[in-house]
This record gives sequence, structure tokens and C-alpha cells, in this order.
Amino acid sequence: MTDATHPLCQEWHQKIQTCSDLQALDEIRVHLLGKTGLITTELKTLGQLSPDERKTKGAEINAVRDSLSTLLSEKKEELEKNALELRLQTEALDITLPIRPEKKGNLHLLTQVLGDIQSYFRDLGFQVVEGPEIDDDYHNFDALNIPVHHPARQNHDTFYIKDHPLRLLRTHTSTAQIRTLEVQKPPLRIISIGRVYRSDALDATHTPMFHQLEGLVLEPYTHMGHLKGCLTDFCRHFFGVDDIKSRFRPSFFPFTEPSGELDINCSREDGQLKIGVGNNWMEILGCGMVHPNVLKNCGINPDEYQGFAFGAGVERLTMLKYGLPDIRALYESDERWLNHYGVGSVNL
Repeated sequence: MTDATHPLCQEWHQKIQTCSDLQALDEIRVHLLGKTGLITTELKTLGQLSPDERKTKGAEINAVRDSLSTLLSEKKEELEKNALELRLQTEALDITLPIRPEKKGNLHLLTQVLGDIQSYFRDLGFQVVEGPEIDDDYHNFDALNIPVHHPARQNHDTFYIKDHPLRLLRTHTSTAQIRTLEVQKPPLRIISIGRVYRSDALDATHTPMFHQLEGLVLEPYTHMGHLKGCLTDFCRHFFGVDDIKSRFRPSFFPFTEPSGELDINCSREDGQLKIGVGNNWMEILGCGMVHPNVLKNCGINPDEYQGFAFGAGVERLTMLKYGLPDIRALYESDERWLNHYGVGSVNL
């Protein structure tokens, strides 16, 4: 007996072919092939047969099972395709309809800030460069003079790609600067601004993914005075306060020497943070003169060119400017929050 003439095939082929919805089809599948289904029950009876009968009967039942399984799969694919076509027809959007002003989209607050930062530095002659978010150990650490024993290279700080120990999610946008210097020689002024990743907590002030601004200036006679003037003016522009006071404290970063941190004056009276007034200080970003080893790694003679670099977390700058207490609000997609901070356009 062939599978086509088997009573189960003759009975269920027609039922499967005429099935009109996916739920009914799945009920047929369970009835035939489930743990207590007809085919499964038939297979359980093979143990009661002689070896020769078991061989013949087993081949017959398996052929029936394969035939019905194939038919069920084909019918399921057909019904899913029909359901999708019906959904596309019923959910079609008529783009010729007039817009609804109450549903007008706005630019996210982070998009506004990123656009403002890029616009400011472009006006100063900076080129905006980009780099891959998945990078290698050399561009993220070695080329930036970060030693092999540095804690930032450990798994508790950096996301490494599974089965690719030398590939990682970049921990800073400085990788884009290294890649730029490999193909473009100074003099130059560049900024790189984009997503970076660090193995960190998710709370009011931390997140494993955030945006970072990195800047680099390489010119023959650049010095710390240029660094101070550039960053102080940027803070005055960004926070909208013309008389912001700044101070630079010594610090340490492997890729700059000397290194410093920029503080701006602020007030915390009555539990409120006000920038540009008062006698308190708040750290804003890290900076310094580019380390000679970094220049050498990029094939640049440190005796001919020197420059400065700086880096800042964009989310933190945004929180300080707009008084946001929780960084997670930037990612929660709360429509009320988006409508409050959103604007219709920005000069990108």
C-alpha cells in the first residue's frame, strides 16, 4: 500500500487542502502528529509486530507521516501568505491624506544636542569623522597608548565579541581619530561623535551605551592655551552663559600628556544646580595634549606636529544643560517627555 492510498492519507489530504485558517490547520497537525495523534499511535503499535511486519508497517507509516507533514507545511505557508496579503490590504496607509498637526513628529532632545555640537565645531573649521562601532583591540587600545594591563581592557569594563577576543564594541570615539590619522595627515581639526559601549550599570547616571564627543586638533604650533580657549568657549556656547569661569586640573589619561580635567563654576544653593554662577566647581570633560606615542603610532612626527584632544559624554552634558535627573529618560520613548523637549527642526 502506497502512502497515497493509505486510509489516513485519503481521509486527511482533503481536510488539509480545504482548511481555511491557521488555527484549524494547527489543530489538524496536533491531531495527526502530536504526542497522542493518530500517526504517533500507529507508530506505537509497531512493537507488537514481528520483525518483518514491523519493517513493512514502519516504512508505510513513516511514508504517510512524511506525506502529511509536507502537506501541512505547504498549506501553512499558503495560509500565512494569504493572511499577510490580507493584512497589507487592510492596514495600508494612504499617504495622500493630509497630515494631522497633533501627530507631528519632533526631533529628540539628543538629536538636537548632537546637531548643535556638530554645528558649533564645524563653524570653527572642524571636520566631522566617523568610525565603526565594532572595532579591534589595536585601534581601541594599543594605538592610543593604553597598556595591556590597563583595567579598561578587562571584561568587566569592555564588551568583547564572543569567539573573537580581539574584536569589541568601541569604548570611546577616539578609535575614529586613529583611523582618520592613518589616512589623513595633519594639519587637521576633527571631531567624532557617536555611540560607545562600556560594561556599566543601568541607573540614573549610568548606561552601558551612551554618546561621546571626541575632538582632536593637530597643528604645528598648538599649545595648552589653544585647548583652554577652545573648550571654555564651547562651554559658554553650549550652556548659553557668556561669563562661565573655567579651571583645568591635572589628571591622567594614557593618550594625552599633560592631561587635565575641565571644571566650570556653578551654584548648588537650595538644592538647585545653576551653571555659570557661584563659587562651586563641576567637572565637565577630560582633555590634554596628544601623547607623542599616539602620534608615532599613526606615523606622525611629534617634533613637527603637536595638538590637543578632548572627550565628553553627550548624555551628561544634556542632563546638566536641561536639568534632567535621570539619564534613562533619554531612552524611554515617553511621548509626553518627547513632546515637551522635542522641536520641529535643528541646524545639523
